[in-house]
Amino acid sequence: MNYFGLLIGIATLLIIGLGFPLVIRGERYLGYLWWPYMMGIGLVGISASLFISTNWLSVVIGVLGATFVWGSTELKEQAVRTELGWFPFNGNKIKPPFENIIKKWRAPHL
Repeated sequence: MNYFGLLIGIATLLIIGLGFPLVIRGERYLGYLWWPYMMGIGLVGISASLFISTNWLSVVIGVLGATFVWGSTELKEQAVRTELGWFPFNGNKIKPPFENIIKKWRAPHL
């Protein structure tokens, strides 16, 4: 029997499951203005997966990259949920480099 699909499905579920706390904690400690950096990490991961010859590693890196891209689109929505009081607010967030430029961009959403 070939368990590749089953194991990749389980790995994908775990990676996506780790994406939820990544978004919640990322917005709490960093803020939603870090979204371009998360998206960049995700796009690099997806691009890197195209050049990895090992199937396992290629799939895991690709799914991890897609999770980061999804997470970058969720940061703004998480900030709104925090403003509504659904999650704890942290006023001492770490400011991203080029904050003034990033503030002019619209945050992506799905």
